[in-house]
Amino acid sequence: MTPSTQPFAQWLVDRARHVEAVLDEQMPGADDGPARLHDAMRYAVLGGGKRVRAALVYAAGVACHAQAPSKAVDSSLDRAACAVELIHAYSLVHDDLPCMDNDVLRRGQPTVHVKYDEATAMLAGDALQPLAFELLAEMPIAPALVVQAIQLLARASGSQGMAGGQAIDLQSVGSALSRDELQTMHSMKTGAMLEASVALGGVVAGASSATRDALEGYAQAMGLAFQVVDDILDVTADSASLGKTPGKDAAENKPTYVSLLGLEAAREFAEALRQAALESLAPLGPQALRLRELADFIVLRDR
Repeated sequence: MTPSTQPFAQWLVDRARHVEAVLDEQMPGADDGPARLHDAMRYAVLGGGKRVRAALVYAAGVACHAQAPSKAVDSSLDRAACAVELIHAYSLVHDDLPCMDNDVLRRGQPTVHVKYDEATAMLAGDALQPLAFELLAEMPIAPALVVQAIQLLARASGSQGMAGGQAIDLQSVGSALSRDELQTMHSMKTGAMLEASVALGGVVAGASSATRDALEGYAQAMGLAFQVVDDILDVTADSASLGKTPGKDAAENKPTYVSLLGLEAAREFAEALRQAALESLAPLGPQALRLRELADFIVLRDR
């Protein structure tokens, strides 16, 4: 994947379409047995979403290459982008279950357990997770880099990352968290997977230690900014634009950056994180353009 002169909006659409096509190819067919499970998996993954995590993988890969990467790197970036989207999809399927957040709407469509049933939704999420690691294991790059990539995604999605953050979130309903406690929760629940997306792009592209440090600073800021903006949108957007049920955090008395800081202060915090992310990219020069544009997109989005 070479650096592109496309306008950012078109680049983002093209990346989303591309990873959608690769996901469609890599996932079991809807008619393959067990058909109901595979149909539910495809429903959970395909046909929607901004694919921000996949875009971060690709953008980080571009930032690490002054020249066109090899076909092996391109193919590996595709698999890494699919892997983070599969983990993200599995987490949404499980988060939407009645035992978790009990949501009925996702990306403007009925959630998986509503369209199918709770057991099928649970199994669909269970099956999406190992598929992500299977794709990473198949990357045609140096074995040491494959191991690094698998470790990165495992840590980001496990008890010290996304799953642990969700556990803290469930335990914190009705509680008054401090700002540090809220930041810890969100850096695990949402930030860890966004950070892993950026890091995976760097690992696959063979980034130097200095480049990985710059990517890490960017990713930490953007991982938190994404959740701050989500908290803002939960109180400012409607269901048609958001694609999911708005206002649930407040209705369920969940701690958020808006409830802790207030709406305007939360917006100021998101902007400060955007600036910190952009400053982290300074050593990478013009190759990091797409990462800079993604920072703007994540913080300035309205849905």
